[in-house]
Order: sequence, then C-alpha cells, then structure tokens
Amino acid sequence: MFSQISAIVLYFAILTAIGIFSRKRNATDKDFNLGNRQLNFWVTGISAHADDMSSWLFVAYPMAVFLSGAGKIWIGIGLILGMFSSWTIIAPRLRKATEKYDSYTLSTFFERRFGDTTGTIRIISAIMILFFMTYYVSAGLVATGRLFESLFQIDYYIGITVAITIMLSYMFVGGFVSVAWTDFAQGIFLLITLLIVPIIAFFHIDSVSQITAAAQAKGISLSLISDFSPRTLFSILSLTVGWGLGYFGQPHILTKFMAIKNPDDLKKSKYLGITWQILVLTAASAVGLIGMAFFPEGLAKPEMVFVEMTKSVFLPFAMVLTVCGIFAANMSTMDSQILVCATVLSEDFYKRIINKTASSKEILWASRIGVVLFSALAFFMAYGQSATIMSIVEYAWSGLGGSFGPLLLVALYSKSTNPYGAIAGISVGGLTAALWPTLNPHITNISVVPLFPAFFCSLIAIYSVSWMTRSPIAVQEGAV
Repeated sequence: MFSQISAIVLYFAILTAIGIFSRKRNATDKDFNLGNRQLNFWVTGISAHADDMSSWLFVAYPMAVFLSGAGKIWIGIGLILGMFSSWTIIAPRLRKATEKYDSYTLSTFFERRFGDTTGTIRIISAIMILFFMTYYVSAGLVATGRLFESLFQIDYYIGITVAITIMLSYMFVGGFVSVAWTDFAQGIFLLITLLIVPIIAFFHIDSVSQITAAAQAKGISLSLISDFSPRTLFSILSLTVGWGLGYFGQPHILTKFMAIKNPDDLKKSKYLGITWQILVLTAASAVGLIGMAFFPEGLAKPEMVFVEMTKSVFLPFAMVLTVCGIFAANMSTMDSQILVCATVLSEDFYKRIINKTASSKEILWASRIGVVLFSALAFFMAYGQSATIMSIVEYAWSGLGGSFGPLLLVALYSKSTNPYGAIAGISVGGLTAALWPTLNPHITNISVVPLFPAFFCSLIAIYSVSWMTRSPIAVQEGAV
C-alpha cells in the first residue's frame, strides 16, 4: 500500500508544482482566464485534445467496446473526424474573431458578434455552460471516486475530496496557464500509459483467435459493420455524427484555440493533436477488445476493465503509476471545465451584472472565487454517483454541442442571422439535448445520441427565427 500511495503523491506533487510555477504569470484577469493568448503550438495541440479525453477514454469507451464489440469504435472514428473538422473549420476563424471582438468567453463573443445590447445572449449562454458543465465535471469526479475505491479500497467520498482539493490548489494560483501546461504534461503521460497497457496485456493471451473465440462465446460482433440493415446503418450514423459534431460547441476545448499566440501555428497544432488522438483512441479500443479474452467471464464492474487489466500485468508501484493515466485524463478535462465556468461567473455575471466597473484585479479574484464555487457545486453533485460515466458524459457533451456548435458555425460563416436567431438556437439546442433522453423512447426504439437531433434543431431555429425577425433588427457585421 505504501508504494501505491507514494506513486499517487508523486503524481499530484508534480501537478501542484506546475501550478505554483505558473502563478507569476497571472497579473491580470486576462492572464488567469486565457493566458493572455500566449500558448505555443505544442501546448495548444496536446492540451486541446487532453481536455477532450476525460476518464471517458479509460473507463467508458473501453467498457463500450468490451461489452458491445467493434461497432462502438464508430464513436472514436466520429471523434477523430469531428476534431479534425473543428481544427480546420472553427479554430482559425475563432482565434481571429475572439481577438477582434476582445472576447474571453463564448458568451461574450456571441453577444458582441450579434450586437446584442440586452445581455440576453450572454446570460442564456452562461446558464447553458454552467448547467451542462456541472454534469461533465461531476462525471469526472465520480470516475475518480470509483477509481480510489477500486485501487486502494479508500472511501469514494474521500477520493473525490482529494481530487477536487488537488485541482483547486494549482488552479486557484495558476489559472489558465497552469491548466494548459498540466494538461500538456498529462496528455503526454496518458498517451504513454494507454499505449503500454494493451501491448503488455496482449502478450498475456494466446493470440487474436482468443479474442475472436471470447467474442463469439458472448455473441459480440468484432466487425465495424455487423450488418447492412437500416437500423445498424442509422446507429453508425448516430454514433459518428452524434459524437463528432460535439467538438464545435465544447467551451473547454475552444478556449485552447482562442489562446494560441500565433494563429498561423494552428495547422501545426492540428496535426500534432490529431496524431495524439488517433493513438489514444486506437489504444483504448484495443483495451476493450483484448479485455474480452483477458476476462472471459466478464467483470462485475465493466467500467473498470482498464484498471483490472493494469492490476493484472503490473507490480503495485508501476500499476498505480500507470493508472495515474486515468487521473491525468480526468483532471486534464475537469480543470479546464472548471476554469471555463469560473470565467463565465466572473465575466458574464460579476462584471456584467454585479460590478460593471470592476477592475482587472477584482475580476481576477472573482475568477478565483468562481473556481472554488463551481468546484463545490460539482463536488456535491458527484455525491449521487448513480448513473454510468458514459451516460453522464454523453448528456453533457450533447448539451454543450447542441447549444453552441450550430451557433458558432453560423457566427463564423453566415451573414443572415441576428440576435433573435442566436437566442433561439442556444435555447432550442440546449433544451432538445436536455429532454432527448426522455423523449427518445417515445419517438423511436433506436437509441439516438442527444446531440444528433439537438444540433439540427438548433440550426433550424437559428435560421427560421432570424428569417422571421429579419426586418426589425440586423446583425452589426457579417461573417468573420
């Protein structure tokens, strides 16, 4: 047990040290919230992808492949296509547009881009971000708590308390810069971890034929396309598009695009990040597939397939150090999400509503207080721990993607939309994603990712409402 605790302490000490080192770079709220747009392409490329791959990468995604077969790999394919599209279509224009409009949050960018003087766009955007991000962060905390239980037999609630305390220690003092650099470091670490485990585990089974035999015994298909029925093809479309489109509206990822120092370096970041993503998703898929043969009798907690595999092939210290990859994935996502919400609280509520003449120092401290407040909210939500990690992440991912993805595309490329359409798009997209899990069974017996209908309903709402209100008001400026 001592060697296991030592590995965890070493890992968390490194994260805290990065936060303390970054403290001197936070003289203003702009430094704290967006690093004053000074990230290099290495940090941008890796941290943007590390922010995406939470514990979902180690826990939920391998479980999906482990239980359902290769058909679930379409989720990974959709994510790769979606992120590549986001780098290509969104990143360059968003970086330039947010600097042009002097915006540090999506809420502020949408308000200024569409010329909304009422504050409605800003407030609705902020509410959607806070609502869905709370679910997202709580999912990460739930995964962390379960990991502490599985590895150390430490109480779930102690586990989530330790995780949130460590994150607060480096986020409170280091802000955006510390988050970006810790995400970069954790991204490299989790890549190494995720590549090593399935390779070693593969040599503990006989051959690929053992995976095939185990899958056949469980009635699981190892084909990407099990058949060509309309139901199967629609499920593939839903998984691919329903997850891939989400990248267009994830604030914690988009802020990395906004923070790069040189917009011309975005292409380098793109190919670096996409290479990283292909490697980790391939390795996570391998964990699920190899797990079928590694655990032929199944697991009581299939979400722990990576953890149980690691425990079987490594000695305690190396095992815990390896499983720290899950902590890396978790914390690299949660810290960015918490910081986004803290920025929303300081920029969109404190500065906009409470103290319109706030100084830079006051906004900086409002951001730090926001980190604590939002962390506490997510912490209490994680006490429930009733749903699966996959379902919570899917819900939050769809809510953010449906609320902001369509509008961001429109804001960057269209001249025919106005504030009314923007408000409608955010509202319809967010509400559709929020209600879809309840509506889905009453509409079709096929499980559809909430983002799929939310994204297109939001697009329809943006253009239809903009068309109906085209005479009374016009957008200040066209596409950026």
